[in-house]
Amino acid sequence: MSAKPAGQRFRALPGRYAVCRLNAESAVPAWAAGPFVNITFTADELAIICPVERVPAEVRAERDWRVLKLVGPFPFTAVGVLASLATPLARAGISLLSIATYDTDYFLVKGDVFDDAIAVLIAAGHTKIG
Repeated sequence: MSAKPAGQRFRALPGRYAVCRLNAESAVPAWAAGPFVNITFTADELAIICPVERVPAEVRAERDWRVLKLVGPFPFTAVGVLASLATPLARAGISLLSIATYDTDYFLVKGDVFDDAIAVLIAAGHTKIG
């Protein structure tokens, strides 16, 4: 059994992001680009996360998200890493959207609660770097 994860280090990515929904049969649009982009195809939708300024106004999207990156990499056997951040945020009433990559995890919080989210994570024993 893995030990409880120690306080995690995280950094905020610059800029604001949008979480977009396109029809499942859509092709990935040219505007889906930037320093951080997530593209997910499912049978129900094409979901794209990218810098908000790249998203055309007519695209269905939730805008004004900020991205936090956990400093990894983390082994696939690590248990509770994301939960150690999600739990204090949930207790504070702050929702998040999480994304996993091969090396690390990212999570998004809305811009209007970004400073509160940082304060909650620091109070929970995590460290903001950069």
